[in-house]
Amino acid sequence: MNQKILRRLDPAIESTLISNSSNPDGNVGAAICILEHGKEIYRNEYGYADKEKKVPMKPDAIFRCYSMTKPITSAAVMILVERGNLSLSDPVSSYLPGFQNQKVYTPDGLVPVERDVTIQDLMTMTAGVCYPDASFPAGNYMEQVQQEYYREIQEGKTITTYELANRVGAQPLAFQPGTRWLYSFCADVLGAVIEVISGKRYSEFLQDELFHPLGMTDTDFYVPSEKQDRFMQFYQYMPETKTMDPCTWQHLCLSHMHLQKPDFESGGAGLVSTLDDYAKFVKMMMNGGTYHGVRILGQKTVKSMTKNQLSESQRAGMDWTELKGYGYGSLMRQMIHPEIAESLGSKGEYGWDGWLGSYLSIDPVEDLAIIYVIQKCGGNGYRDIQVIRNIVYSALEEIREK
Repeated sequence: MNQKILRRLDPAIESTLISNSSNPDGNVGAAICILEHGKEIYRNEYGYADKEKKVPMKPDAIFRCYSMTKPITSAAVMILVERGNLSLSDPVSSYLPGFQNQKVYTPDGLVPVERDVTIQDLMTMTAGVCYPDASFPAGNYMEQVQQEYYREIQEGKTITTYELANRVGAQPLAFQPGTRWLYSFCADVLGAVIEVISGKRYSEFLQDELFHPLGMTDTDFYVPSEKQDRFMQFYQYMPETKTMDPCTWQHLCLSHMHLQKPDFESGGAGLVSTLDDYAKFVKMMMNGGTYHGVRILGQKTVKSMTKNQLSESQRAGMDWTELKGYGYGSLMRQMIHPEIAESLGSKGEYGWDGWLGSYLSIDPVEDLAIIYVIQKCGGNGYRDIQVIRNIVYSALEEIREK
């Protein structure tokens, strides 16, 4: 291990934090962990977990995972597949009545689905389900679901994971199931499916099957009061004042700012964790489903999860800049064309990121993983991730030459 080479990361990450705030002494927090062959080869924390209270980033800081929740939900689904409790070809309507007799939005009106949405459609984001987005008709239906959800919980009503998933299923789909990719509430629906099959709350299933066996003691859908002094504040950049201010709102039907146990446990965006906890999940995936002698998934299962599962026509919808060169499946991206990805990497690299800028990359070719944590609404943009990836990959090459 050559710490001097890997410390190229420090000025790159610190300059990003400074560039998003007019006060360099009040930088929001970030952290990075690099794993090679299942071992930590570099780790550092930056800035403040809460800059108003001057709480520095510490190794045990708790962060909001947002969509870095999705790989964990993917693993949870595959646990049930391995046990024969679930098949990827199962219609979602077999578990959730809201997915029965669905309709698809078209310019000419609503038309029946040509086939049922399946579990595989949810795992590949090809179900036609949407996230709330008023910019297109099907997304607007989901926006109304979200608004109604927030109105009801403000009135003190209880809306469970199961109930919200059925409301999602009752909305018009954006396209016929299986025809293209669209990022959406699919992982949240899968959390409800797991509840139906297991007979447990989704959080209980995860604790029993993943978090307790892996020793992930700080990962849950909320932060209990005795741990809230470790909970990172999350921020939004204010261009008018060029400051990073605490964020006071949530979306995607998350509630209570992760300070109370929620009734809706979001399989797509709801978990909180620490860098150490999340690294345990990553090490399990890197090691073919096993961590410290505890087998969570079979090796064949992990290999299947981490391969592209989309056809070329389905991938046409993956038009995000940060997804250049990637396919998708099992709620994660998979590198299939590194030559067009505009950053160093390997074919077969996989992972996902979170809305607050956190990022996961696992590279089976190099037996390498990058876990990066930051808590800024919308993140810092893809360029910063490219810079981090390029520094890590080039540094590892130099280490191996020593």
